Amino acid sequence: MLKIENLHANIEDKSILKGLNLEVKAGEIHAIMGPNGAGKSTMASVIAGKEEYEVTEGTIELNGEDISELAPEERAHNGVFLSFQYPVEIPGVTVTNFIKTSINESRKAQGLEEMPAKDMLKMIREKSELLEIDRKFLSRSLNEGFSGGEKKRNEIFQMAMLEPKLAILDETDSGLDIDALRIVANGVNKLKSKDNAVIVITHYQRLLDYIVPDFVHVLHDGKIVKTGDASLALELEAKGYDWIKEEVNS
Repeated sequence: MLKIENLHANIEDKSILKGLNLEVKAGEIHAIMGPNGAGKSTMASVIAGKEEYEVTEGTIELNGEDISELAPEERAHNGVFLSFQYPVEIPGVTVTNFIKTSINESRKAQGLEEMPAKDMLKMIREKSELLEIDRKFLSRSLNEGFSGGEKKRNEIFQMAMLEPKLAILDETDSGLDIDALRIVANGVNKLKSKDNAVIVITHYQRLLDYIVPDFVHVLHDGKIVKTGDASLALELEAKGYDWIKEEVNS
């Protein structure tokens, strides 16, 4: 599904990623953990194609195709979805209209006709029920006046509707209370299939109580320095990140 080899990336001439390697297969959930400044959000942004980052070396392949030179919208049309740490507010554009436009733009890029209105409404109804979203929520302006939990739940709803091949959740648990965390995590778990993959970026083990990863990777100084199963997250919770630094430097 996703294969990253020797990825180096800068922002404003500052080197952030320094030889990152990662392979994610369909049907898998990978958790990326690490201290502040390790490069976690940079990795997510570079995969999604955010233009302020410069890739200086290495490759990013999605389903065997090098996407390193593709624009962000082209990567999105190819099935890459990124949830943001801080979703933007768009006054005057309802959640439903935003979703309709996103889906139809993606279909257009694939040479398909717009989704018929009745099919769109049926899909919206099914996915909102799956994520325990009140229908009134869908008529509100996108993220305007939303709580942190509502913003994150809305992003998972977008993910459900767009059905991406690769979903990258960048600190989706940030600012969520336990109830919101449970609902968001349940949505991610319900959307997991043998045909898609999820990368979860988080500081905290608590999210991984709800979304159980197949692999946990520790990012340090722009590289993945340790990989394990879900138990690695528990070890990090107990010991912190200093022991990883010591291990790397020894």
